[in-house]
Amino acid sequence: MSAPGHESKQHFDTLYQESEDPWKIRERWYERRKRALTLAALPEEYYARAFEPGCGNGELTALLASRCGELLAADIAEQAVELTRRRISRLANVSVEQMQWPDVWPSGSVDLVVMSEIGYYLDEPQLLRVADFLHERLSASGAVVACHWRKEIAGWPRIGDDVHATLRDRLSLPHLCRYQDDDLVLDVWTRDARSVHEREGLE
Repeated sequence: MSAPGHESKQHFDTLYQESEDPWKIRERWYERRKRALTLAALPEEYYARAFEPGCGNGELTALLASRCGELLAADIAEQAVELTRRRISRLANVSVEQMQWPDVWPSGSVDLVVMSEIGYYLDEPQLLRVADFLHERLSASGAVVACHWRKEIAGWPRIGDDVHATLRDRLSLPHLCRYQDDDLVLDVWTRDARSVHEREGLE
């Protein structure tokens, strides 16, 4: 849940110095429900290689790990990286890196990218760069999941609706599904436009 940029890095470093759980994502029902919705929206049960930018303290990371062969979690804040490493210390298929995303991306193709509560910390050129990377690096069966808060965030100009509108305009990938309520919006794009039922090949 931490974002790029010098000012952003200072902001998130300060937040994590004050608390290991600045948004109370471990205890709030909104956060636990959001993680459940995110996992339920994944069109495939298993992904060989996944990337989670803005991993925060690793609560979503720990859940994604069971659905991935290899998961790279990244955050700009050093303390967030340490917290996530501590959270997933027994999970051999997860690596955690401090990364100036979206200027830096993992090498090679990825099968899943999960953007949770991070897009509104990016400016328009950065969001467009994210979309370009996804077009270049998403595997033939890959998926993108974006999930964001829809209300104003003090000190930041964007809300989740703005982020998702930009992604919808820029991404030339099949849009698989969308969930929206008063609090959050969740979208899934994938190169494979088949439904979950169709993917299983059942009549």
